[in-house]
Amino acid sequence: MIIVISSEETISNEAKVVNQLFLEGLDLFHVRKPFINDHEMKGFLNQTNESFWPQLVLHSHFELAKEYGISRLHFRESDRINGSYQMYVKENMISTSVHGIDTFNALGQEWEYAFVSPFFPSISKRGYGNETTILEDSKASDNPNVKLVALGGITDKNMKEALRAGADGVALLGAIWQSENPLDIFQRCRENKMNY
Repeated sequence: MIIVISSEETISNEAKVVNQLFLEGLDLFHVRKPFINDHEMKGFLNQTNESFWPQLVLHSHFELAKEYGISRLHFRESDRINGSYQMYVKENMISTSVHGIDTFNALGQEWEYAFVSPFFPSISKRGYGNETTILEDSKASDNPNVKLVALGGITDKNMKEALRAGADGVALLGAIWQSENPLDIFQRCRENKMNY
């Protein structure tokens, strides 16, 4: 599984790139734009091809999910801890983020997958993850009910290392949005995943 996460900031032609990524075989796209209002979110969603809406995952603006036929929602660690996700479990597929293997191993079966980060030093947040031990720690992952998705510093060059360490999939952010050719990066990652 390869997931791409949106940039928090607005990127010109982002929706066009998202449509192209789906045409190239992208599994899921996480829409993480906490700083835009409902009108702006609708504008973004309306630019994506309707046929791909079931593959979108909302991090916010959950009130728009039904209108767009989106049944995948992502919850932050704090939302998981305070239980605010529970009202969405019955009718949606849910995912979350964790920052340690012990936390991942303790997740309940209501979670389809979890981003575990940072696997590598971040590309988009300079200095973040420089001391990470998640790559090594992930070899102790033991939760057959929840897929482990590696996040943080994932590139076409290191993604196989994350998969060898036990990740079921990878999530791309900085490698895509800080590239001058996001499609080229995605195609190389997809090829690596297929040849893994």
